[in-house]
Amino acid sequence: MSGDDTLARSAGVPAEGKTNFGVPGRRLWQGNGGIVGRGKLRYERCRAAGLARKDGGKVNTEGNGGAAGELLKLPLDGMHRALGARMVPFAGYEMPVQYLAGVMAEHLHTRSSAGLFDVSHMGQVILRPTGSMEALCLAFEALMPVDVLNLTSGRQRYGLLTNESGGILDDLMFANRGDHLFVVVNAACKDADIAHLTAHLGDVAGVEVQADRCLLALQGPGAGAALAVLVPGVTAMRFMDQAIVGELWVSRSGYTGEDGFEISVPDAAAPGLAEGLLAQAGVLPIGLGARDSLRLEAGLCLYGHDIDTATSPVEADLIWAIQKVRRAGGARAGGFAGAARILSEITGGAARRRVGLRPEGRAPMREGTQLYTTDGQEAGRVTSGGFGPSVAAPVAMGYVVRQHAAVGTELFGEVRGKRLPVMVTDLPFHPTRYKR
Repeated sequence: MSGDDTLARSAGVPAEGKTNFGVPGRRLWQGNGGIVGRGKLRYERCRAAGLARKDGGKVNTEGNGGAAGELLKLPLDGMHRALGARMVPFAGYEMPVQYLAGVMAEHLHTRSSAGLFDVSHMGQVILRPTGSMEALCLAFEALMPVDVLNLTSGRQRYGLLTNESGGILDDLMFANRGDHLFVVVNAACKDADIAHLTAHLGDVAGVEVQADRCLLALQGPGAGAALAVLVPGVTAMRFMDQAIVGELWVSRSGYTGEDGFEISVPDAAAPGLAEGLLAQAGVLPIGLGARDSLRLEAGLCLYGHDIDTATSPVEADLIWAIQKVRRAGGARAGGFAGAARILSEITGGAARRRVGLRPEGRAPMREGTQLYTTDGQEAGRVTSGGFGPSVAAPVAMGYVVRQHAAVGTELFGEVRGKRLPVMVTDLPFHPTRYKR
């Protein structure tokens, strides 16, 4: 039995054959970028759902810095424009920040039904061992404080590439696919990540960049039913399962706090898959604006903002991502980049910690807002902030010195020259609803 068959059957999904994504009705767009109808059908559906409006929702569109020169276009660029997307620069790409519904409505629709995100700007990489899988897993473990060796076939895990000083080079997802590993990295970091993986794993694996595949994320409580229409059997998958179904690579995961799937699909098949999903009642296209507010409500980090090369996993409150086998006393403790600092902080604590923050009133506290104690001492800084549509209140995350990081601590954020009260609170702001 091949590794692909094993993965598919472990998730209850048939592996043989290709899925037919044919959808009845006229095409909304032309693959060469030509626009057909300017998304009128999509507008009519939005209006019927009470969502056809534009709002002033703001989102950080700078990413971690785009590539120099001309912005890259997504393979589905024509579809986004036909659906009325407002395109913005993000991590070197032209990306849809919102569609006709607007950021607020897109956010709430994802929480209540299903939203389709195009995240094809992210990096997709196969690590194919030149020798044994065990040797590859152990070499990969030297780059991050995560248990790779014990990840079973058909499962995916969150990982953190670290540097020698214990900072985070990138956060990523990786899956064991039987005879190789599949890795998804952040768009703004992918060139550096690929070079890093090649330099450190070149002796044990081929680093194969998947440059001809799109990555779509279908998120929300209706995601399972919507995807099952096109890919029968996916509802049997659990959170962080991964399966290969014909030409699709499917994981039950995402970055919204909701149940959902991420689907890697060849560029040529992406239009059919996207159209097949969007043709279903309850599925709407969702842009970067709502993706940002959804992940913030879920307490999830944005690389380059909430975590970076100076931030340790312990400071970032990501200790849960470091399995016991890699910690002091574990069977494979240490041995990863930055281990001295990270293991020391696990034992003794870090000088600062990422926390949830709830500003009083309606004024959001954006990234960069300085935080102060009640007696005027500097206490930290906001790294992500905005309005949380699901909780109908402003929410934020940031770093606070350890002695003031306890839940319930009152601090003050400086907003336009005024110091306004903000309370340290638990994360997430909105309950996560992954399928366990």
